[in-house]
Amino acid sequence: MFNEICIYEAKIEKQEEIEVLMKEVAAFYMTQPGILDVKYIKRTHRQEDFNAVKEGKPPIRLTRFVGKVTYMLYLVCEDEEAHARLCKPALEMFYKRWNRCLTTMPKILLGENVV
Repeated sequence: MFNEICIYEAKIEKQEEIEVLMKEVAAFYMTQPGILDVKYIKRTHRQEDFNAVKEGKPPIRLTRFVGKVTYMLYLVCEDEEAHARLCKPALEMFYKRWNRCLTTMPKILLGENVV
């Protein structure tokens, strides 16, 4: 398995637009050969601090966003080739719309399963 985890920082006023776009992108990804799973996640919680984690306290729900909204992509592909085949058409179709919604370039992490 080959994975991509991508972290996006979106403009607060573009939340609705980017979430609609994410649904379109996810639907497109799932039609492509070699794509096994795709999930977009919105950061809605945070930990109070490390002691709270050690004590087993639940995370705290965010009540407001300051400057940006953080989203994450979790993409699972069969292999590197499936990922490579996906990237070019996805960029051609969606890049301009993504770019309008983001405050900075996304952080992209790629790698293979360990377990």
